[in-house]
Amino acid sequence: MTIHSILKMGEARLLRVARPVQEFDTPELRQLVQDMLDTMRHAQGAGLAAPQIGVDLQVVVFGSDSANPRYPDRPLVPFTVLINPVVTPLGPETALDWEGCLSVPGLRGKVPRWLRIRYTGVDLHGGAIDREAEGFHARVVQHECDHLAGILYPMRMQDFTQFGFTEVLFPDMASVQED
Repeated sequence: MTIHSILKMGEARLLRVARPVQEFDTPELRQLVQDMLDTMRHAQGAGLAAPQIGVDLQVVVFGSDSANPRYPDRPLVPFTVLINPVVTPLGPETALDWEGCLSVPGLRGKVPRWLRIRYTGVDLHGGAIDREAEGFHARVVQHECDHLAGILYPMRMQDFTQFGFTEVLFPDMASVQED
């Protein structure tokens, strides 16, 4: 088990565009994915993108279960390894909701996201993934895939009066390990 340091906003590497993965099911890719899952779980995140640990590849992992104290009231998201993803909105409807990020620790902001999406890509072995998602699941996928384009959630925000420290915005979450 390898836990990596997570790069924080301000680090130039987070602003780069990640490269597509060319080879699948290699020992290096398997190790990267395992390290990402270990790091995400250790940080109690709902997702992690390879650029957040300094790897410029189009790899994201995401998923949540009932044991994640950072998202106690959110629906479960299936644990997924998604490589070379493409996100397509399914309709024009968007919604504002709170987001946090392991690369923007201690802060939350309201971010507009498409309500329903289709995401495609491949898994660790190169097998096709083609899913539709809505709500929190869609939000998590969009958030993580943004990292592959060098986008952090504050860049998507429209109203900075809805941005602040988690401990101030949500005092009941103050005891939870934050982002």
